[in-house]
Amino acid sequence: MTEDTGIGWRGWLTRVLLLVLLASSIGAALLYTRYQRFLEQTISVSADGLLYEFRSGASLSGLARDLAERGVIDQPRMLGLLGRQMDLAHRLQAGEYRLRDDMTPADLLSLLADGDIEQYSMTVIEGQTFRELLNAVRASDVIEATLETDDAGEIMSVLGYPGEHPEGRFLPDTYHFPRGTTDVEFLQRAYAAMQQQLATAWEDRQEDLPLDSPYEALILASIVEKETGRADERPRIAGVFTQRLRKGMRLQTDPTVIYGMGESFDGNIRRRDLQTDTPYNTYTRDGLPPTPIALPGAAALEAVMHPEESGYLYFVATGDGQGSHYFSRTLKEHNMAVKKFQLGQSGITLPGTGQ
Repeated sequence: MTEDTGIGWRGWLTRVLLLVLLASSIGAALLYTRYQRFLEQTISVSADGLLYEFRSGASLSGLARDLAERGVIDQPRMLGLLGRQMDLAHRLQAGEYRLRDDMTPADLLSLLADGDIEQYSMTVIEGQTFRELLNAVRASDVIEATLETDDAGEIMSVLGYPGEHPEGRFLPDTYHFPRGTTDVEFLQRAYAAMQQQLATAWEDRQEDLPLDSPYEALILASIVEKETGRADERPRIAGVFTQRLRKGMRLQTDPTVIYGMGESFDGNIRRRDLQTDTPYNTYTRDGLPPTPIALPGAAALEAVMHPEESGYLYFVATGDGQGSHYFSRTLKEHNMAVKKFQLGQSGITLPGTGQ
């Protein structure tokens, strides 16, 4: 009787153990299946994606909880397990990311580990003044404002270039950057880009230019930039100014006068404005103005370094709605062009054009 009871107890224990093992195996299989399903499913965001900020100091578990609370994933523990399995738990980088609706959890973690931060863009426009550039930077809702002064000299000191005039020093281009980039960082980058562009262009310049330094080339390029928006005219206009500099003629260009007028310019330039002396009035002063008058683009720099040697000394806007100019080699021809295009006098035929 005792022997039969012992055999029965061991049998029941074996059965219990087998049931426990079976249940564990089934549970493990179900958990494995759920995990595999979690790995294969895409995250839950809209078709436009979701901008998500992973803050500095945040952990993988904190990320998983936050994404679950937002409804992006439904298994936060599994995301934590996946992160440790991929050895990414301590490699996630802070920043703002765009989560796409075609991403798997592994794609999401790889995105944060690679630091593929969402990029924004701002275009610095050719012909802008430094003040206009500064206003555009301050108007951005993704660039962090840190400059607390409007004084140009103080701003240049903060940027690391004390004593330099800011006009013309920043390269027009489209810049890409993450949210939180500071105004100082943005301006420093545009400054460095202009330095590189100017140095390269100066190194490749044609011989015998009437310019003594890259800065003089920058000044002249800013004038060319303001005189025309037509790419085909830039080398010719640059040629007019280099010819005038060679001959010791005054540049007599309206944009420099307007820049010298500052805030008093009301959209019209009058004869008295041309006669009022300022450091930027190229009707009353010889040579180049003391600084650039705007931000010249790479094409304007290239035009100044390789001006068209046409022999033209004058040009006047034709008013054709396309920004075109009529170019003349003599003052007589130029005066005729002014009467025709600016004063609207009829019956004037310009030499060699039939116009």
